[in-house]
Amino acid sequence: MSFGEIYQIAGAGMNAQTIRLNTVASNLANAGAAAQNPNDAYRALKPVFSTIYNQVEGQVTSAQVDVAAIVETDAPLDMRYEPDHPFANEQGYVAYSNVNTVDEMADMMAASRAFETSVEVMNRARSMQQGLLQLGAN
Repeated sequence: MSFGEIYQIAGAGMNAQTIRLNTVASNLANAGAAAQNPNDAYRALKPVFSTIYNQVEGQVTSAQVDVAAIVETDAPLDMRYEPDHPFANEQGYVAYSNVNTVDEMADMMAASRAFETSVEVMNRARSMQQGLLQLGAN
């Protein structure tokens, strides 16, 4: 595996985790959003990752992550009984987003750590390249 492939794989991981962090930020920003209609309520977004395999002569040589899609979760909306709220329906319920802030914070921490791991892979590959250059200079 070449250093270029290592950088490409780590970069793809960083890109995927950046998209994941962006969806977490969007979800947290809309966590308490109310809607007049349940169909208009904000639904949490989640990235769907897929694996791209790199093959040479039928043998898998490496793999990297890609974001296949960003989908809305199918978790139920938070319906709260607030009859005095301006968005309340005939029964007095207001539709709030289905964002679970605890899950989002856990996702944020996992995405941050995965991003940091990809950065560390790049740093180590760079260090290995510098070591090779120093060997050649001696």
